[in-house]
Amino acid sequence: MNSITIKEFYQDILGESCPDINQFLTDNIHKDVGHFNVFDISEIAKTCTSKTGMPYNKRTYYKISLISGQNRVEYADKTVVIDDCAVLFASPKIPYNYTHLCTEQSGHFCVFTKDFLPASKIGLELDNLPVFSPQSDFVYQISTEQYQKFEMVFLKMHEEIQSDYIYKYDLLRNYLMELIHFGQKLKPILPVENIKTAASRTTTLFIELLERQFPIENFSQILKLKTPADFAGILGVHINHLNRVLKDTTGKTTGEIIGSRIFREAKILLTQTSWNVSEIAFTLGFEEVAHFSNFFKKYGNQSPQHFRELAIV
Repeated sequence: MNSITIKEFYQDILGESCPDINQFLTDNIHKDVGHFNVFDISEIAKTCTSKTGMPYNKRTYYKISLISGQNRVEYADKTVVIDDCAVLFASPKIPYNYTHLCTEQSGHFCVFTKDFLPASKIGLELDNLPVFSPQSDFVYQISTEQYQKFEMVFLKMHEEIQSDYIYKYDLLRNYLMELIHFGQKLKPILPVENIKTAASRTTTLFIELLERQFPIENFSQILKLKTPADFAGILGVHINHLNRVLKDTTGKTTGEIIGSRIFREAKILLTQTSWNVSEIAFTLGFEEVAHFSNFFKKYGNQSPQHFRELAIV
């Protein structure tokens, strides 16, 4: 799974050939207030005629989309079909696949980084909001009247982003919170269940989430997802369901797959770096060296230090 940054997002939708893209990125990506921008979907569609959706990727930014048109959203073990109007709240915690089911697409979307809505500005943590929770069913069917209500806010965003008002980002932050609160009053679209494809998708997403943490290249890159519960939370499924799906599709339990991958990375770090065992243990998410040693002995029948000495010889 690729990690798509806000800069890569712009390069994807606007293209390198856009005469303003390089200057725009230089002027806007590193603002002290974080980053925010708003787009008209029909205008984007004119410049991205070959794109029929978005593949699974790790996105490092947040996105709120007001959608008019038929589309399909796939995430975790769920598939949601949008027949007409909907609003979607995307966060870095939920990888998803988005596919257009018709050529007529309109609406609006805004993208922003976490720094744009810090707790110091809005009084709460962005990731604690229900619409951005890993357990959130983040696609909401809305009526024409509700669509118009959302669109009024987006139109104000379009107008303000073009203004020279010195406090425009404070105002845009208020508009953004208005969208979020609108969304938290809605009910999600019920997913379409397909047991076979859902199991395959859950397995694929799990493996992608696991693999995107590797390789470990520096001390600041500490393993964050290392238990079955960690992955179940991100995928928005019950831990027992995740374990059952992986057992059926791979023949291994969730813990076995995670442990095997961490063990493989441990061997790479022991043989290809000069880091000491304590440093390797820390980057792999072990709070105590003893815990790492016990883990390594379980999978390798020898201590990490002994393995390293034999590998060097």
